[in-house]
Amino acid sequence: MNAENDDSIKLLKECDAGTKMAISSLDEVLEKVCDLDVKQILTESKGHHEKLRDEISDQLMVKNSEEKEPNPLAKGMSWLKTNMKMGMDNCDATIADLITDGCNMGIKSLYRYLNQYKAADEKAKNLCRRLITIEEQLRQSLQPCL
Repeated sequence: MNAENDDSIKLLKECDAGTKMAISSLDEVLEKVCDLDVKQILTESKGHHEKLRDEISDQLMVKNSEEKEPNPLAKGMSWLKTNMKMGMDNCDATIADLITDGCNMGIKSLYRYLNQYKAADEKAKNLCRRLITIEEQLRQSLQPCL
């Protein structure tokens, strides 16, 4: 396997795990949201993440590679943090804060993977950049709710 294909697969797998983590986090808080505008923002973003996840999955299939699930420890820690914070203060500002933190962590990780897998093909890099954009837009949309 050449470096480009290897880096492309690694980058796509990280993006795949990232979209799944985001969708899982959004699912976790959506039922707890009170404000309809906030619910709309989160639902719309979940749709963007799902569409991109499907495109990433298609690219992994083209490259004969498996999908990647989010790290179980990271997923568990996210669940714990969400439920602890929501238990103390079950309001939309808390949800916006949690999702904003998740976006920040995701954006940082995605930039790190883009730099780490330099030999990835443009298609993989573009999917990664689109995921970064989705995360940045979600973060920005939630700023008035903080």
